[in-house]
Amino acid sequence: MKILALIGSPRKQSNTDLLVDQILIGAQSKGHNISKLYLYDLDILPCIDCRKCKENNYECVLTDDMQELYPKLREADYIIFGTPIYWYGPTGKMKLLLDRLRPFIANKGLEKKKAILVIPSAEGVKACGPLLEMFRMSFNYLGIEYAEALLVKAYEKGEISSNQKELKKAYKLGVKL
Repeated sequence: MKILALIGSPRKQSNTDLLVDQILIGAQSKGHNISKLYLYDLDILPCIDCRKCKENNYECVLTDDMQELYPKLREADYIIFGTPIYWYGPTGKMKLLLDRLRPFIANKGLEKKKAILVIPSAEGVKACGPLLEMFRMSFNYLGIEYAEALLVKAYEKGEISSNQKELKKAYKLGVKL
């Protein structure tokens, strides 16, 4: 099984990154093929609503790093979307990515994929509702199966590293994939 993790945090070795790593370590222990990309390392242009992705070959015409990411998304069985909460939504890069998934509505390239959400928040689980709903609705529109979410309370960079309970939960999630 192929698992693609997309890190939407601008900080490496952050809470999002550390939690996703534990999921990937758990998945790798079961022999799954894993890969991880940092969205803030990629050039992702905003969707310009040109609607070219709804024509002919159903592909986005913008030339940026999404052209390399599209095949990886198509090949993955599971996609992990990791983002801290910014104003009760995803980070800017994660939102850019989501907007650029529009070609998959027409070409159905993500149907039957499974998604896992990893969302650390300063306020904890109670703050995650709006973001969870945005992802659920987007997944439904794209034909992606919402598999599970790991919602944790964490704010300072790397503070999750001292929370063995949540790290263990993340690892077990990876093992059960």
